[in-house]
Order: sequence, then C-alpha cells, then structure tokens
Amino acid sequence: MTAYLTATEAAARLGVSRQTLYAYVSRGLIEAHPTDDPRVRRYPAEAVARLAEARHRGRRPREVARAALDWGLPVLETAVTLIRDGRLYYRGADAVALAETATLEEAAARLWDLPSGDLPFGDLPPGAAFGPGAPPGGASGGDLLGAFAAATRDEPTASWQQDPARLAAGSGALVRVLGACITGGPPEAVPLHRHCAVSWGLGPAGAEALRRALVLCADHELNASGFTARCVASAGASLRAAVVAGLAALSGSRHGGMTDRVEALWDALDPADPGPSLRRQLAGREGLPGFGHPLYPAGDPRAAALLAPLLAEDPGLRAVVAAAEELTGARPALDLALVALRRHLGLPRGAAFGLFALGRSVGWIAQALEQRRTGGLIRPRAVYVGPEP
Repeated sequence: MTAYLTATEAAARLGVSRQTLYAYVSRGLIEAHPTDDPRVRRYPAEAVARLAEARHRGRRPREVARAALDWGLPVLETAVTLIRDGRLYYRGADAVALAETATLEEAAARLWDLPSGDLPFGDLPPGAAFGPGAPPGGASGGDLLGAFAAATRDEPTASWQQDPARLAAGSGALVRVLGACITGGPPEAVPLHRHCAVSWGLGPAGAEALRRALVLCADHELNASGFTARCVASAGASLRAAVVAGLAALSGSRHGGMTDRVEALWDALDPADPGPSLRRQLAGREGLPGFGHPLYPAGDPRAAALLAPLLAEDPGLRAVVAAAEELTGARPALDLALVALRRHLGLPRGAAFGLFALGRSVGWIAQALEQRRTGGLIRPRAVYVGPEP
C-alpha cells in the first residue's frame, strides 16, 4: 500500500517550508491527496522522495537534464491529457470509460476542445489539398509514413486555419486521409471505426472492438510522438507536418513500432505451451516486448480494457499473458493488446500499428493545436559533454 506523509513531514523531507510545499502542489510537481479531514492533505512518500532527490541534484546540469527527459519531472503545461494514479484522462474524462461508448470523432472533439456537440469530421475544407490517395490494399508499419506524406500536401495558405470551424474540419480531414492510407480505400464520411471495419470485412462486434481501440489510442500526454508533434508545431509548421512528424516518431521500435516486436514474440511462441518459449526469449533481456509500462506500475488500463473480452474468449491468449506475467511480473501494455486484437480479428499484418497511428493522430493534432495557442518555440538547451574548445 502507498505510504503517505503529513504536510509537516513532507516539507521537512524536502527541506522547504509548508508554503513552498503548497507551491510545488500548485505547479504539479507533487500531488496532495484528501483525508477524512477536509482541511488536511497527505502526500505520497515515494513522490516526496523523488522530488527530494531531484532537488538534491540541484545544479548538476547532466543529472537535471536526464531526470527531465527520462520519465522525469513535468516540462510543459497541458490541458489535453492527464496520467494520474494509474489512470488516463482526456480533458478530465476517464479514457477507459469514454471508450465504452465514444467514437474517435467524439474523442477528437473533446481533445481538440471543440464546442459541445460539434464533431470535426465534416467535408474537406477550402484550401486543404490532398494527393492521389493510398496504395491499393493500404499501408502499414513503416510504409504508412510515406503513404500519408504522398497522399497529402500542405495547404498553399494558412488562412483557412484561422477559422475554428474550418480548422477543425481540416484537422478531421487529415485523420480521414490517414485512415484511407491504412485501409487502401478512399476517405469516407462515416465514423472511422466503421470505415476500417468495412475495409477489413468485420461485422458489428469487430467494428465495436476497433472503436474502443481507436479511442484508447487517442493520446498519451508527452510521449515521444506527441512531444515531437508539439515541437514541430512550435516551429510554425503545418498540422499536416505535425502528423508526419508524429508518424515518424511512432514508427520507432520503442514506441508504436513495438507492435512489430510483439508480433515477432508471438510468432516464436509454442501455442500449446508458451512458457518455455517465452523463457527462452526472455534470456538476456530486461523484459518482454509488450509487457510493463513505467507510468502504470499496476498495469496499463488501456490494455486491460482491450484485452478483457479477448481473454474471456481465448484460452491461448490467457495462457500467453499468464506465462509472461509469471516470468516478468509485468502486465500487458497497449502494444500487446493491439497485436492480440489484430490476431483475434484476423486483420492484416501491420494493422496493429495502423490502429495505433490512426487513433494517436487525434492526439498529435490536439498537442499541436494547444502548442499553437500557447505560442513560443520549444527550444531546450543541451548539456555539452564533449571536448572543450
């Protein structure tokens, strides 16, 4: 169970006054949890210890830089997505609960902060320019970046982006074109999960599974691709450029490209007895691809939501997950769940990455739009460790 400190204990541990402790809370550096007494708050001892260590590093630039960039202290303010206490929230709404009923279009309206009831996927806006479309059969994995870049081009002027309605419609059109690149069909004025389901020959149950997956993939705070999209937007580039940049980052093997590593893991399993083959693959590794997430020590809630119906139906999947958890102590992450869903539905190879990219494109646009409103160029400084001049 989580250990907690009183305000006096936490301030003493940090070597600051209680007023400074409260300032840390207001800045998001540490969380205050309620108690039975509404006037009293308590503070997680582990979080206090991490903050104390960060303060102890003080002016050592190399350590400060490493702590900030490697799952470290917050570096940007955002109203888009929150990860707290093992849960994920889109502008205050629990993402898992939202995925029970919402479409990706509805998640986009929330993440893009559109007026209540407005959906952003209307007709293509004036000035938005789209190229020849996706390759026959669709694109997946590393091919998706090239297909999307070829199927779109930057608008000749940015005037349409200044009108909120046209900006939302243009953003929605970008997501639609990405969906078309994934499936190989033309963009359609239907919800994206239905577009994918029809393209892949799925029935209503399969379409519902895709809908849930797309919403759960929509955003994840300052992950590598989301931060990349913000950096590109901060430089004044187009939203299309932000999506291209997000795709490039997502394709990496430590991000959305992890789905390829999970596929390879699965290919090497003995379905009758996955334990020994998992043990062989774990040899010499720190963990298994698709299991464990630093932000969710108790398990990735997105993966749990996607896997719950699959585990109920598939004893082979239950055996794989149980054996991996026993070997590593880690629970499934989103990458594993997307690959399991692809295999369960019989989707083409690479569709797990495609679903990840399609859902996450909404988050890239949300991050880019927020960065535009915030203003300012994201331009951190580096700690130089090379030879002195």
